[in-house]
Amino acid sequence: MYQPAKAATYSGLFAKKDILLTSTISLSYLLLSKVLIGYKPEQLVLVLIFNVLYYLSFSTRKFITGFSVFIIFWIVFDYMKAFPNYNYNTVHIESLYNAEKNLFGIDVKGQLLTPNEYWQQNTYTSLDILSGIFYLCWVPVPLFFAGYLFFTKRREQFMYFALTFLLVNLVGFAGYYLYPAAPPWYVQHYGFKFNPHTPGNTAGLYRFDEFFHAGIFNALYAKSSNVFAAMPSLHSAYNIIVLYYGIKNRLGVINIFFAVVVVGIWFAAVYSNHHYILDVLAGIACAIVGIFAFEKLIAPNQTFQSIIVKRFVRDR
Repeated sequence: MYQPAKAATYSGLFAKKDILLTSTISLSYLLLSKVLIGYKPEQLVLVLIFNVLYYLSFSTRKFITGFSVFIIFWIVFDYMKAFPNYNYNTVHIESLYNAEKNLFGIDVKGQLLTPNEYWQQNTYTSLDILSGIFYLCWVPVPLFFAGYLFFTKRREQFMYFALTFLLVNLVGFAGYYLYPAAPPWYVQHYGFKFNPHTPGNTAGLYRFDEFFHAGIFNALYAKSSNVFAAMPSLHSAYNIIVLYYGIKNRLGVINIFFAVVVVGIWFAAVYSNHHYILDVLAGIACAIVGIFAFEKLIAPNQTFQSIIVKRFVRDR
């Protein structure tokens, strides 16, 4: 009786429809990537990881199926390189800089500075280190939190969190195209003249790399999809979603950590010269809009519940 059951399980993992579906998705992704942004080794690695986990067991299949929401985010973000936002709307450089100075300017000996300019003149090693640490939390903390929800059997909350994360990103991506904007470091290095071929820049985070003799942020920003996507600051949005679902799931003391990370990233974004305060506020607004839209419009929908949630939450 044992062997047939095992054989049936094995057969269920490799159903023809699943093989056809995953093969089609994998090949389509690689082909589309080649056409849009060119082939990169990490694309093949992503496909291999997905397929191995999908066919390893039913548990790993459920895991990678759920985490595909984050894979979709990564793919969309990567594909934005093929459609630069500055091709669709005027890039805001001087107007955003002046708005920041008028609203949040700091008077230093009769000279009005933006908060970014102020911190560039008042850097501290301790703040360099803290800012780097906080900025490194922008994706790992949400991913670890998602893993926690998944492996503690809070599958419904995991799905809600993952889809809210994706929705907030889509709102933010729309903002990038509606309002292309240069980051503060761009003004520092290039002034107010628009240069579409500007490479990514570590800005103030180079001090973290130098202190630890590492190239962490240099490697990250070398792959930047578009430097003119400063508004809104999605770095400032992600961990708000984590904090919201942490509170919703009554995680207690750990929520204090999430709150510290949220505020720390907000400060680091400005201190490191990557974002204006206005960018941070726009990121906060994206998080609020995305959370509200999901909770009030998507989650209560019966079709969504029956097709997405219940199918994912059940054991098989």
